[in-house]
Amino acid sequence: MSGLWGLFFPLNSFPNAIGNLQAPQSFIADPSHDQYFIANANGNPGERDHNGFISKLDSKGNVIDLHFIQGGKGTTVLHSPSGMVVVNETLYVADLDSVRGFKTTTGEPTITISLTRSQARELTGLTADQTGVLFVSDRQGNAIYRIDPSRDHRVSLLIHDERLGGPHGLAMHPKTGRLVVTSFQNGTVLEVDHTGALTELVSNSFFTGRFRNLSGIDFDQYGTMYVSDMTAGKIWRIHQDYKMEVIAEFLISPASVHVDRRNHLILVPYLYANGAEINGLERPANVRSPKKKRRTLSHYGMRAFEGTQAQ
Repeated sequence: MSGLWGLFFPLNSFPNAIGNLQAPQSFIADPSHDQYFIANANGNPGERDHNGFISKLDSKGNVIDLHFIQGGKGTTVLHSPSGMVVVNETLYVADLDSVRGFKTTTGEPTITISLTRSQARELTGLTADQTGVLFVSDRQGNAIYRIDPSRDHRVSLLIHDERLGGPHGLAMHPKTGRLVVTSFQNGTVLEVDHTGALTELVSNSFFTGRFRNLSGIDFDQYGTMYVSDMTAGKIWRIHQDYKMEVIAEFLISPASVHVDRRNHLILVPYLYANGAEINGLERPANVRSPKKKRRTLSHYGMRAFEGTQAQ
């Protein structure tokens, strides 16, 4: 990692680069509190090794507890934490074939929702709608499940479809309220309605070939979409009119992407670089912004984890 730190630029009071992580797979903001969480596989992702951990960061992005939640410590079970979402005071984490809940304040485990009866094999993306209902993707099973906390965390199948192509990242569209998913295998972006009907939003045909393996997705408060391509090492911005642009490239394995909508920041963990970054986002032209000059993630320091700088 020592060769990667010289290229980032400070963004206000945020430390752009976060190190000492272990195979980070997800990085989210807690919408109820000024804090962040990073899920670390701590080994090869997908292994049932009981050593995964969750790091906790303060409002400025400083790590305050690297092992805030630690698999194997006390009664905590955590193998390969991937997608995360906060609902009220509970941090839900996708972990292989289960979704686990922890208190956001203490890290104490509160619930384990097993999806083994549903034959889930590799849970990755995790999100929630405005009512707190959870949605989790099974990449190997080409399925998305619905979990209702108000009904004793009842699990039901929303969709099983080969067209999902290894569903990985999940997000709720802030305007439509519909579920949007990235296909890891096909490099497409799809929308799923409440009945499980599937619509392709962004294609990846032989002639375009713009995406390789889409790993993460999220939206900012304006409805602009951001997707991460882990294999290609790129972050894409997709506008509401589906105009697309690469805002960062040559990155080392961006495992997912999330947006802190309150502060208009983008959060990216780098799986094989054992690091993560918090960076500012450019606001739409019709929104008043304190910045007069056009900025991209490269200006804000995404280059700290560019593949061309790895040593």
